[in-house]
Amino acid sequence: MTNASLGTLKVEIWRGAEEGDFETFEVPSQPSQTVLDLVTYVQRKLDPSLAYRFACRVGVCGSCAMTVNGTPRWTCRTHVQKVASSGRVRIEPLRNLPILKDLATDMAPFFDKGQEALGRFVPSDARASEVATIPPDDPKRKEANAAIECIGCGVCYSACDVVSWQPDYLGPAALNRAWTLVNDVRDGDRQGHLKAVAEDAGCHACHGHQNCVEHCPVGLNPTRSIAGLKRLVVMAALKGEL
Repeated sequence: MTNASLGTLKVEIWRGAEEGDFETFEVPSQPSQTVLDLVTYVQRKLDPSLAYRFACRVGVCGSCAMTVNGTPRWTCRTHVQKVASSGRVRIEPLRNLPILKDLATDMAPFFDKGQEALGRFVPSDARASEVATIPPDDPKRKEANAAIECIGCGVCYSACDVVSWQPDYLGPAALNRAWTLVNDVRDGDRQGHLKAVAEDAGCHACHGHQNCVEHCPVGLNPTRSIAGLKRLVVMAALKGEL
């Protein structure tokens, strides 16, 4: 089968910033074609001014995340044949983030939420000569391991309805990171992490819709992590620690 016999696809791509509109391009259909391939073809062959992000192209970095037919996805791992409806695909930037241009969003609000959630490791003893050894079967290590593989792609943040309703909500990724830290026995500021996520826009703002679980490209369960934070925050409050 030749490439010509595969026909073409109608690809609708968001153009502009917050104020903009969709522009339709005709892109040749190819075997095993990804959505990122479509965007790349448009930028290289039809309109070099198209703005978008990508890096690894093999499902590792997450920088190519976009909204495809209304769903946030890694476009390098999304095959066209699975999402094209009647030969059409609609591609737009991630939801809940400011649009810089076309398909490129400003990720600063997403990463700022991680800082607000105190999502950074605080050494318990910066002068320790040896790194603490945590057995693989330690219950807290298991909890941390189950949530540790987040790479900060922003898909869960884009999928989260609570972020849409309450823009100051910390979001699934930031809270998931906090959960890994409160379960890390080497961290020296467990109470600080809990205090950071106990605010009005913290863990208790989660409605448990599980959109983050459904869309996480690496199969994490931020809703479970957030539920764990809710329990710890309540227990700390009852003990007068917050």
